[in-house]
Amino acid sequence: MSDNKNNLKNDLENQLADAKATAQQMLNKHKAVVVSEENMVEVAKTRSPKDMVLWLLAIVALISSTLISQYLPKYWAPANNTITQLAITAGLIVFAVICLAFTNQGRAFKVLLKDAGIELRRVTWPSKDETVKYTWQVILVMIVFGVLIWLFDILLHSLFGLILVK
Repeated sequence: MSDNKNNLKNDLENQLADAKATAQQMLNKHKAVVVSEENMVEVAKTRSPKDMVLWLLAIVALISSTLISQYLPKYWAPANNTITQLAITAGLIVFAVICLAFTNQGRAFKVLLKDAGIELRRVTWPSKDETVKYTWQVILVMIVFGVLIWLFDILLHSLFGLILVK
């Protein structure tokens, strides 16, 4: 009987130790996903000659992509093909996005997107029952306010009719 108690106690202690280790691993995993520490506002505000050149290239590429179908076929015969025009336009847009990604502002934007993804993982979404319940509440409130506004409109219309008739 005593051995049975000791075995049961050891099993419970082992399970408790395993649960603590698992919980610690989960905490460490969540600590590793931390919102970036560097101040991205300051990074986005910094200007460098490289940034200016990349912004200029991106703007020129985007403007050029809008003018492809109008001007390029006059100077280059293969550009009469619609697929060629679409490919060149898509290429210029991709080039512009790549140029912008290498600027300080682009780097700050990438960090912003990463941080937004981290925050989205922390969101607790409502259950199906809560969603249905809140949807019906919203519909009911919309109907009530719609009727109130309609009645207020009728009242004002009648009042203005009486005032304007006299």
